[in-house]
Amino acid sequence: MDNQELDSQETGRQERLGPSEASRADEPVPPGEALRAGEALPGGEALRAGEALPGGEALPAALAEPVEPVRARWITLLFLANVGLWLAIYAPIQVVLPDQVASLHPADKAVLLSVVIGAGAITSLLANPVVGALSDRTTTRRGRRHPWTVAGALVGAAGLVILAAAPDIPVMVLGWCVAQVGLGGMLATLTAALPDRVPANQRGTLGGLIGISQMLGTVLGALIVTVLVTRISPGYLTCGVIVIAGALAFALRTPDEPLPAEFKPRVPVAQVLRKLWVSPRQYPDFGWAWLTHFLVNLGNDLGTLYLLYFLADAAHYHDPQIGLLTLMALYAVALAIAGGVCGSASDRSGRRKPFIVAAAIACGAAAAILVISPTWPAALVAAPLLGAGFGTYWAAAPAILTAVLPAASDRAKDLGVINVAYSLPLVVAPIIAGAVLGLMHSYPSLFALAGLASIAAGVTITRVRSVR
Repeated sequence: MDNQELDSQETGRQERLGPSEASRADEPVPPGEALRAGEALPGGEALRAGEALPGGEALPAALAEPVEPVRARWITLLFLANVGLWLAIYAPIQVVLPDQVASLHPADKAVLLSVVIGAGAITSLLANPVVGALSDRTTTRRGRRHPWTVAGALVGAAGLVILAAAPDIPVMVLGWCVAQVGLGGMLATLTAALPDRVPANQRGTLGGLIGISQMLGTVLGALIVTVLVTRISPGYLTCGVIVIAGALAFALRTPDEPLPAEFKPRVPVAQVLRKLWVSPRQYPDFGWAWLTHFLVNLGNDLGTLYLLYFLADAAHYHDPQIGLLTLMALYAVALAIAGGVCGSASDRSGRRKPFIVAAAIACGAAAAILVISPTWPAALVAAPLLGAGFGTYWAAAPAILTAVLPAASDRAKDLGVINVAYSLPLVVAPIIAGAVLGLMHSYPSLFALAGLASIAAGVTITRVRSVR
């Protein structure tokens, strides 16, 4: 075997193990301690399902590093579940919540919308890692993730029902918080499906599809609540039905390997929840990848959450809802093309970081266009450019984020921490937008901050060392 082949095998082993486990690959396994998924025996490769632990015990499939490519049916059902999830999140955020707030308090709509979205995002921020940690310890016959996926969809739908009947802002806050608890928990378990089931060399393609599912859920949601179901209450209820349908289809029609009770993590869940944060000093690649994910989502949220109000108040477009739907359609087409093309290219090349840098540049350029010219024609150019950037990001991001996880036995918990980088911008962005729009009444300033966040993400990703 020549040196090039040896280097290739070592690179593949590093990607399967992640930085923290790879560094322990040659250390002896402590007697009596269960080997964590993806860790290696002294001088050996990461264990696969059915292979023996030091004491002769087989590693359960629930904890094994996946090696078999996932099939079209599994991919389709995960895709549909994600579409339902993102539809239930973004149709309210983009259209129904702004309409409802404007109907209750038109004079203070931007500030009050920030309060509602920010409060819900805080609850999602907490629910995501908590549900992830609980699912890591679930030993039901139905598996670790599926019960929590269905429960999250049901709780999310219950929150949307509260919103449908909300007579004022406090009840809206309550309803959106309940919805975000459920939807945030569902996001944790669906995200964990990638490292649970998808081999590392297939994650770029699947990541691109997840990005497309987010886009498609957003666009379909906007279409449903602006064209098909135009009243506020039926719009919320329709979103609730769709998210439940997607969760049930995935949970009932795909496998979810159960975790044997003897492999349940020994650390009590209360202790894990007290230490949810992963130290960026101990795991620097995890920290830099988390910060990159946060900045990309912050830039995207600052650029998209207030588009409806931008079209009405700054661009003065004659029909803001139809204008929003047009922009989201352009965004969607560009995201789908970029996600599909770049996802396959990322898997073939094995390189991830160049795609993130390119995505950051594209998103920053889209924001710059609207800073220079906050008009409807400029928005028609910026929307597909932003979509192409976000699609390119998702083509590589899941492969990076799952490669830097500290321990595979805590996949969902650690991915829940990663998903905080999705939820936290939904807290930060409304605060920033409320200040900028409430005090300065300046959409160019808001888009400038969106562009700066995106460009910063292109810098922070270069600090990740264990992924090319």
